[in-house]
Amino acid sequence: MVPTVLVFAGLDPGGGAGLAADIAAIGALGGHALPVATALTVQDNNRVHEVQPVDCGLVTRQADALIDTCSIDAVKIGIPGSRENAAAIARLLRQLRAADPRLPVVLDPVLASGHGDALGKGNALAALAELLPLATIVTPNLPELHAIGEIPCEHVLVTGGHGEGDIIVNRWLSAGLEQRSWRLPRLPHDYHGSGCTLAAAIAARLALGDGMGDALEHAQDYCHQTLAHAFWIAPGQRIPRRILHTH
Repeated sequence: MVPTVLVFAGLDPGGGAGLAADIAAIGALGGHALPVATALTVQDNNRVHEVQPVDCGLVTRQADALIDTCSIDAVKIGIPGSRENAAAIARLLRQLRAADPRLPVVLDPVLASGHGDALGKGNALAALAELLPLATIVTPNLPELHAIGEIPCEHVLVTGGHGEGDIIVNRWLSAGLEQRSWRLPRLPHDYHGSGCTLAAAIAARLALGDGMGDALEHAQDYCHQTLAHAFWIAPGQRIPRRILHTH
C-alpha cells in the first residue's frame, strides 16, 4: 500500500499552487494524494482574479467517498475557500481522529496570495479558527504568524522567506519553545506555490512514517531543491520543479 494524504485545497488552473502543487509534491516523495477541491480559482502564475468556493456539502461528499474506502495516513489543508468549508473540514477531521487519534494533520494557513489577493469568500482568519486546534503542525510565514497571533497547535514551523537578508531562517516551535532552526540561502526569484509545496512535503513524509523532526528536515530540503530548479511559464513568479529529474 502506498501511503495516502487526504488533501483539501483549491484548484489553480496555472498548475503552480493548490491541488496541482500538492499532488506533484506528495507523489514525488513516495506518497499518493487524495485531492478534495475546496475552491475553483481564476489565476495565473502571478495574480488571483476570482475564487469560487465549492459547496460545503460537495466538499464533504468528496472526502466521505475517500474516507469510506481508503486508509488515510495524513491530511494536508490549504485554502478552505469559505468558513462553511472550514467547518465541514473540521467535522471530517474530528471523525478521522476518532478512529485514529495520532493521524497527522498539516495546515498551511494561507490568508492571501503572495500579491495579497483574496483566496476565499469571507474572513480568512475566521475560517482558520476552527482548523488551527485540530492541526498537528501549522506552517505560517512571518506575515501569517503576525496576523494569526497565538497558534493553538502542538507544532509550528515558521518560515522566514518573507524576511530580509541573504539567509532564510525557518524555526520549528513545539509547546511554544524553539526545537530547531534551519538556515537556507535565499534564492534569487519569486515563486508561485512554495508554501503549498512545503506543507504537502511535510504531510507526505509524516504519512511515510517520519517523526516530526525528520519530516521537517526532508521536506525543507526537497522544497529548497524544487525552488532551486524552478522554471517559468510566463513573466513573473516561477513554478517550483516538484518532479525533479534524476538523469
